[in-house]
Amino acid sequence: MTNPTQPTVTAGVTGALVLADGTAFLGEGLGAVGEAVGEVCFNTAMTGFQEILTDPSYAAQIVAFTFPHIGNVGANCEDIEASAAAARGAVFRAKPTAPSNWRAETDLGAWLKQRNLIALCGLDTRALTRAIRERGMPNAIIAHAPGGKLDLEALHARAQEWPGLEGLDLAKDVTCAQSYVVSEGRWAWNHGVTPLAKPRFTIVVMDYGVKRSILRGLGDIGARCVVLTATATAEEALAHKPDGIVLSNGPGDPAATGIYAAPQIRKLIDSGVPLMGVCLGHQLLGLALGAKTVKMSQGHHGANHPVQDLGTGKVEIVSMNHGFAIDRASLPKGVKETHISLFDGSNCGIAIDGKPVFSVQYHPEASPGPQDSHYLFERFAALIAARQAHAA
Repeated sequence: MTNPTQPTVTAGVTGALVLADGTAFLGEGLGAVGEAVGEVCFNTAMTGFQEILTDPSYAAQIVAFTFPHIGNVGANCEDIEASAAAARGAVFRAKPTAPSNWRAETDLGAWLKQRNLIALCGLDTRALTRAIRERGMPNAIIAHAPGGKLDLEALHARAQEWPGLEGLDLAKDVTCAQSYVVSEGRWAWNHGVTPLAKPRFTIVVMDYGVKRSILRGLGDIGARCVVLTATATAEEALAHKPDGIVLSNGPGDPAATGIYAAPQIRKLIDSGVPLMGVCLGHQLLGLALGAKTVKMSQGHHGANHPVQDLGTGKVEIVSMNHGFAIDRASLPKGVKETHISLFDGSNCGIAIDGKPVFSVQYHPEASPGPQDSHYLFERFAALIAARQAHAA
């Protein structure tokens, strides 16, 4: 850690993370060469770096891993949530070793380079994490220069210029270019992904940055998923005659995405079709119902977050990735809070009284993370089955 106004770049230093407040962390660059600006968050997961870095919810963010040893198992083509890397950069404490896993197809550095992702290793991630905990998630720039030529003052200026995530609609950047259909279940050890032979349901997924594992989780309950772009209208969604609708995860400021998404979601709610929201989809549902969202200081990023289901009283350990949250005090009448974070008491789930509509702030598909929340897919399937039985 150093001050960019007094450059101290030395031999062996080929990368830097410079925060908007002027703090600079120096280390060894990995992956792609160049510079990228973003918001820095820390993630406490011990495994699953591929799923994390390819999760579209991380668009415009630089992910600092608190676990010191990341990437030693190498990388493969299966453990990804989107074909391209979504994060702007990655930060590791230790330099990854050579791959040591039978599933590895390449090493971490090569995998990062293939996805044009800049990374940095060999710096004090504990000090960085403490800075985020004390002062919030900072805007920053990450740079990799193999020759060691790093202009810290210029990097500092770029970090200061970046406006940050508030007010940014990033769903449009990560959504699909056109609609597509997926019919497959979850990945299983030693078998891979299994195609769904006889779907029970058709579910429309509003793609604000959907993860593949969400689609596969829906496949496990027998769903054929029709994925639509973030800007698709309610009429376009309902034209597929869906048995259920999912509002997906995604990045950016929900208030910005909600400008065009919330009016369509209100129409979807009025249709009576069972609806489930996840992460950004949860926040957008809240906005559609009249609630407000707020920017969090640190956000929740990791695979070890305790959440309580207020309906059952049970505590589940979940995977989370969000920097915005629904203001629980703004929930309107007729909307009940169903889940809360046991870390800070923030809202983690809502449902509409008397309607088959619910959402959660966390990721029931995990990937990476524990499988405590897979029951939510079954809960969604039960709502769909109940509606079908009533219609019959």
